Amino acid sequence: MAELRHFSLMQLQQLLNGDGGLTENGSASQNAMLVGNYISQNLVISRKIEPQIVFEQFKHGPMLMPEMRVIIVTQGWVEPTINLKPCHFEAGQLVFVGRNGIIQAEHASDDVRGIGFSLSDDLFSLAVGSHLPKAFDGHLRDFNFPLSAEEFDFLDRIHYLLYQNMQQTEHDAQVTLSLISSFLWYINQLWRQYETITRQTQTHEQRIFSDFIQLVNRDAPRQHQVEYYASQLCLAPRYVSTLIRQVSGKPPKEWIDEALLTHIKIELRHTDKTVAQISDDTNFPNPSFFSKFFKRLTGMTPGEYRQYR
Repeated sequence: MAELRHFSLMQLQQLLNGDGGLTENGSASQNAMLVGNYISQNLVISRKIEPQIVFEQFKHGPMLMPEMRVIIVTQGWVEPTINLKPCHFEAGQLVFVGRNGIIQAEHASDDVRGIGFSLSDDLFSLAVGSHLPKAFDGHLRDFNFPLSAEEFDFLDRIHYLLYQNMQQTEHDAQVTLSLISSFLWYINQLWRQYETITRQTQTHEQRIFSDFIQLVNRDAPRQHQVEYYASQLCLAPRYVSTLIRQVSGKPPKEWIDEALLTHIKIELRHTDKTVAQISDDTNFPNPSFFSKFFKRLTGMTPGEYRQYR
């Protein structure tokens, strides 16, 4: 499994600016604004995603997204792996990746284009207050669905208004928050409609696999055994093992170990925790067992991985 790197709003800012420079107030340079991007430490509104620049960063291995991202593909196609799941997105699809989502780009058409939106947790909280849209309440790490022409046009108008608002020399904070809130709540409305249809058309097995992956993404750092996930799904472990393998081509333990390993790599590379602390946090019986697990899957000890660049 490839090394995990962070891809924060600050790093996106540097890529889209081209020079990595910030103005005195921390917003994007005029050069970035001219090509259709507003970028700050808390908000990104991209009217023109530059795929050659951004996509290249993801070809070198998985990237951790500290902030939530919304991408609408407007042209071409792209095939990333998002939170362990291979995906294929074409023009007209909306893609949401929640905070601390993990993305790796695999393939894309030469003409792929899109618009993007990302914001920090603080700005999200200010925009929606205490009444969270269900799509963004944290129970989902990612989702995607196709947009009709009318739905795309409505979202695109809000997105453009938000972009125009941020171009004003003095923009009112409440206008900004209201537009962000409208954008998120409309996506939530569309997600609820699409989720209802999807649950009705999915097979029983597909629904179980989808629920299983959500549980693994949430609980793998502490829960390592298939029996736990089977109990959460109210199913027999042997049935879950057979079903997951049939639907995905991989046994459930492989999904669990992959998600657990991803979490451990983040902790080793991006925190100061000792190996013993990470071992305890991830519910291993002792550091020795933890190290053997890590080396079996990576070929390196945790200490070697931490020092490896």
